[in-house]
This record gives sequence, C-alpha cells and structure tokens, in this order.
Amino acid sequence: MTLQTVCVALVGSGGAGVMTAGQMLLEAASKAGFYGLMTRSSGPQIRGGEAAAYVRIGSVPVTGPADSFDVLVALDWQNVNRFTAELPLSKNSVILTDPEQGDMPEALAKSGAAIVELPMKKMGEAIKGGRANMVALGVVGQLFNLPLEAIEAVVGNALKHKGADAMQASSDCIRSGAAAAGPMTCRYPLAPAKKGFAQRWNISGNEAAGYGVVQGGAKFCAAYPITPGTEILEWLAPNLTKIGGTLVQAEDELASVNMIIGASFGGVPSVTATSGPGLALMTESIGLAVASETPIVIIDVQRGGPSTGIPTKSEQSDLNIACYGLHGDAPHIVTAANAIDDCLLTGQWSMHLAETLQAPVIMLSDQALGQSRAVVDAPKPRDFKTKRLTPTPEALAQGGYKRYADTSSGISPMSYPGMPGGEYTADGLEHAESGTPSSADTDHAKQLNKRSRKLVDHDFGSLWADIEGEGEIAVITWGSATGPVREAVERMNAKGRKAKLVSLRLLLPAQPAKLAEALKGVKKILVVEQSHEAQFLKFMRAHYDLPGTVKSFHRPGPLPVRPHEIERHLDQL
Repeated sequence: MTLQTVCVALVGSGGAGVMTAGQMLLEAASKAGFYGLMTRSSGPQIRGGEAAAYVRIGSVPVTGPADSFDVLVALDWQNVNRFTAELPLSKNSVILTDPEQGDMPEALAKSGAAIVELPMKKMGEAIKGGRANMVALGVVGQLFNLPLEAIEAVVGNALKHKGADAMQASSDCIRSGAAAAGPMTCRYPLAPAKKGFAQRWNISGNEAAGYGVVQGGAKFCAAYPITPGTEILEWLAPNLTKIGGTLVQAEDELASVNMIIGASFGGVPSVTATSGPGLALMTESIGLAVASETPIVIIDVQRGGPSTGIPTKSEQSDLNIACYGLHGDAPHIVTAANAIDDCLLTGQWSMHLAETLQAPVIMLSDQALGQSRAVVDAPKPRDFKTKRLTPTPEALAQGGYKRYADTSSGISPMSYPGMPGGEYTADGLEHAESGTPSSADTDHAKQLNKRSRKLVDHDFGSLWADIEGEGEIAVITWGSATGPVREAVERMNAKGRKAKLVSLRLLLPAQPAKLAEALKGVKKILVVEQSHEAQFLKFMRAHYDLPGTVKSFHRPGPLPVRPHEIERHLDQL
C-alpha cells in the first residue's frame, strides 16, 4: 500500500547540520517530483542549543503538519528533551538514533516506535571530510522511494563551491547511509509523484511575502530585523534594487514605520516587516497613517508572546493588537495569509488595498508560515490593476484642492509633494476637507465617517475568504491553522460527514453579509486557532452572528494544531 505523505523529523544540537539536511531533503523530494513542507524548531538562543527540521513529503500538496512523524532521526540527543512534545510518534514510527550521542528522552523511548541504532557519526568520520547528517540523508532516502541520484544532485549543487573532494565525501556518506538502511528500504512507499513538477516552486512564506508586495508595487522598505520576519528583509534587499527600489535598515521599529509613511506621502508604495514586539512599537504611527490616509503595509510575522515571548516559535496571538491596538476610532485593514504560497497573494493584495483605499494594511503571517519552506505549484499571476487615486493637473490648476474631500466613496485624490496647487497639511491632527487642522465636531464626524465608509463600502470580492466544501458542519479558521483544518475536513468528508472550510483572509473590515451567505445551512461550527485566550473566537462573536452550535478548539504555541485533533473535535460536534 502506497502512502500519500511521509513525515520525517531530524533533530540534534546546533552545528549538527539538521537544518541543512532538512532543506536538502526537501529539495531532493522536489527534484524527484514530490510536494513537500519543511518547518523548523529551535530554542531562543542565538546560536547552538537544540534544533529540529520537520519535513513532510507527499505526492499531493502538503500544507500542514501530520498527526505524527513516521521517522525520527537523532544525530544527537542534546537538549532534545526540551521539545519532545513537538515530536509525536506512533507504533508505526521508526527512531533512528546514534547510540554514542547521548541518551534518548524517556518519553520517546516509551512511544512504541521501533528503535534502530546506527553509528552515524562514526560512519561519517570514516570517510574523509564526511558528516553524520549526510549519512542520515542516505538512510532517510531509502525509507521511501526517493532516488539517491536526486539527493546526490542536490547535495552536489550545494557543495560545488567547496570543491570536488567535499562533493565526493558527501556522496560517499549518502551511499553509506543508504547501504546501512538494509531491511528498512522502502518501509514507507510514497505514491508516484504527479507530472508537471517542473512548474513547482520551493519557497518560504517570508520569501513569498516579499515577492508578493513587490508584485503589488512596493518600491521602498524600511525595517528593523526581528525574528521571525527578518527573511522578508533579506529577500527584499537585493530584489528591490532590481526594480529601482530601495531598502533601508532603520535604527528601530518606530523609525521604520515613520520612514515608510514619509516615502508613501511622497508617492512611493511602501512596506515594512516586523513581529509582535515591533508592531506594538508602531501603533502610534499607524494611527498617523489612518488620520492622514497614507497607504502603507506592515507585515507582522507572529511569534509566541507577550513581550519577548518565544521568538522562534509560532502563535496566532497578535490578532487583538492588529485589530484593536490603535487608539481612537481608527479604521484600517487587516489581512492574513493562510498558507506559504498564499503569503504571495496576500502580500500583493495587501499592497493593492493600501494603495487603492489610501489606508494602512496590517498583514498577518506567523513563524509557521514565514520560516517554513514548501514545494508548491507555481502561483498563478494576478493583475489587480493597482493605482493610487491622484488629482489631475487640470483639477489642481482650478485651485481649491481639498485633499480630504468628502467624496461618495470616501476616497479622495492624493497629491504628491511638488504638484503645483496640491499643497496640503498632513499630520495627526483632525482636519477639515482641505487638510487644515480643525477641532470642530462637524469636521471630526465628517472625517470619521469618510475614513470608515471607504473601507466598509468597498467590495473586497471573493478573496475575503477561502471557502471549500458543503455540509451542516463548518470549520472557521485563519492563518497557518488552515492547512491542518483542510486536512481534517477532507477526512470528515471521506467518512461521509460533510463539512466545509471557511478560512478568513480579510479580518478587518468584517464581512458579515458574505459570511452569512457562506454559512447558509450550517448548524454546527468549530472555530480553530492557535492562541491561549481564544482571540479569534471572540473576534468572530464580536463581528458576526454565528448560527447553530459554536465550539472552540484553541491553544497557544509552540505546539502546532494537528489534523487528528481537529477531526476529534468535529466527531464530538
């Protein structure tokens, strides 16, 4: 019997090369025609300590974690006890361990998994220039039908800058590991890979988000590095220059958000990327962007909180600050990517919404999306025809330009510095239609209505949510929880209990009429999220009338939400 997916965990101390091995395994699977997903886990330390690469490979698209790992490879057991809860195993699992590299945590030893001892470090040392992680790659490749040639090609390409000796040593290690697999060969046979894999991408969520905002027109980025969003900046730095754009590393998050507000005021579509602590620092200036109607995009790659929290682990606990963290009545847009490749679409769409509606957009991603890599079908190109509304030279020549004119749509033409006749005051004070500061109640009410109306009345189309399936049961979710929810819903449908998935891509402004239409006929609802305080459930109850029985499955990071847990909750509905 062939399998649709196989899940492998590679664990070890910092420097053992588990991340490198995981990335090579994912790339080799891609080269052989499979889909795949690699997530990562590490402690909060800057260097060293525990590390793990979780790789799920399949003949079908892979968008989330499996229920358990089929294979656990331990290059050593240093500090692995710190995240054994992240390593669920079953009686059908295999633990591949080096007996001379520390003691296996008791919880794993008692998991019921088969234990296979292999001196991977010695095997690597027996080959001049060899390494244990390359031996492990050879063993793992034999456990399912991953051609050695694909692994060797990927490793050879990665090491070619080190010369022929390094490439040969790694190849010898891979083949040594493959030979040592023995009776375990093809223990987990994957179904044949589908054709068309030449059109697939190997991309991380952070890279996809960077590509998306560039596709959306971004030409300027100012940001301060922060885990787990830094890779967005690393991707943008060289790629913005290719299109005539610029990235500036600011001295802190306050400076970065003010820089992009200034650039956007000058007519340049602008973006920054951060995580929860950075977003907290930016909130006052985001309010300035609301009041001055200056389009900007802030990408928040969420991590465990509060405060410094757990920088290297994922969580969906920035929902409240993203939606409600600005003081005063400050209508803005909040979007959320629901998959690694969806970071591209959501990034592009967020830029489009900011520029079109002249409003700040907070785009939510998280560590489980941003720092994970996936082999995905190449995204289809989108053309949102993004264009900021600006006044015509003829209109400016007539005099009396009103930057904040109370138009029927709420969107008024935005001039750029240097446009004759387009001068206006742009600051955080309330103002009249001309931009002149005003404390009059009539001006305040008019501008509040204008800023709200342009968002509430806008037609966001079908991208507001992904809706899949039919039935009297619905699972409502968002962000990285979408992948495991989708898998659980598919299992329910296979059992004859019809269920539908609703994953929100647009959080603010709320879309009550559209959700009501999506939930027609639904009698039971499960809300799934990764937060301790059930922020998303409370958000849904605040903005929507949810029909029938409503239950919640929520927990904080760092443990991911797994499909069988959602399935169990659905069985209890």
